[in-house]
Amino acid sequence: MHFAHLFVTLQTMKKIQIKDVWLFVAQVLLLSLVLLSPGLINYVTTNDAVMAWDSLWISAFWLAPAVVVYLLNFYFCVPMLWFRHRYWLFGIANLVLILLCNSHLLFKNISSLPDIYRAGYSSFQIIALLVNLMAIGIALSIRYVMRQGEKKQKEVEAELAWLKNQINPHFLFNTLNNISSLTQIDADKAQDTVMQLSDLLRYAMYETNKPKVPLEGEVEFMRNYIELMKLRCNEMTRVNCQWQIANSQMLIAPLLFISLIENAFKHGMNSNAPATIDISLTQKDGTLVFNCDNTNNPKPTKDRSVSGIGLENTRRRLNLLYQGHYQWEQTITPENIYHVKITLQL
Repeated sequence: MHFAHLFVTLQTMKKIQIKDVWLFVAQVLLLSLVLLSPGLINYVTTNDAVMAWDSLWISAFWLAPAVVVYLLNFYFCVPMLWFRHRYWLFGIANLVLILLCNSHLLFKNISSLPDIYRAGYSSFQIIALLVNLMAIGIALSIRYVMRQGEKKQKEVEAELAWLKNQINPHFLFNTLNNISSLTQIDADKAQDTVMQLSDLLRYAMYETNKPKVPLEGEVEFMRNYIELMKLRCNEMTRVNCQWQIANSQMLIAPLLFISLIENAFKHGMNSNAPATIDISLTQKDGTLVFNCDNTNNPKPTKDRSVSGIGLENTRRRLNLLYQGHYQWEQTITPENIYHVKITLQL
């Protein structure tokens, strides 16, 4: 488990490093385009290489310091100082940075220039300082938006992990109860069922650690789980399952439908009357449809808390993983059939 955790951590770090490299490259290209655009526009409009070079030199003279200030703030000052609440140090660092990067503008000796040129140059100095301050503000704003997005992503991942972890203990508890009942009827079959449970737990613990898993594994897991749940059914309960999968390698969030199947068995069985449980999963192109119908035999209020949590967790996971790409139907038909249908656009 330690090696697996280390491997996942290294893979995550690798993805982050690649993302940071591409972000840096994209910013350098964009800022280079900003610096080069005056010269390029001048050359296209005048076809004069000398004037284009002069325009390029002037833009670099005035804008290059702001580019340096932006990059240093984006990669150092904002994350290392501002986000760590070192505001005074952030201000001092930027003051020094602006003075150093703009020294050729701010400390140029212009005493020999005529008064009108000195006034104009002073205006350009003020504009240059404002551009540098704007560069700091842009770097801070972009970093803040990125940080909020990363924070939201971490919160979503943590909630998804918590929701999925609520499934596994509940699933194990109910399955062990099934096997416990079976040991009193058929010890040999109970032993085989323990092996089947072992396979299910292996899948639930090790194969579902990924955000998405192949549909093939999920279908096999649901089939085995349904077979275990059938142990609690009597001869008055009919269970029908249909699986129509065109692409078994299509990826889906793991353990997404297990709470609905569990709920169907819990509330669909009736020891005193005929009961029906119909489960189907159909996949075609990019659409996945899960149907679960069961005879509605509501349990007393004290028994409904766990299944209610399971349904709420399923809805919450769908909202987090497939928001805007799923449809949920939940009704009780006039024939007293509890119907749930989930349509996913994968």
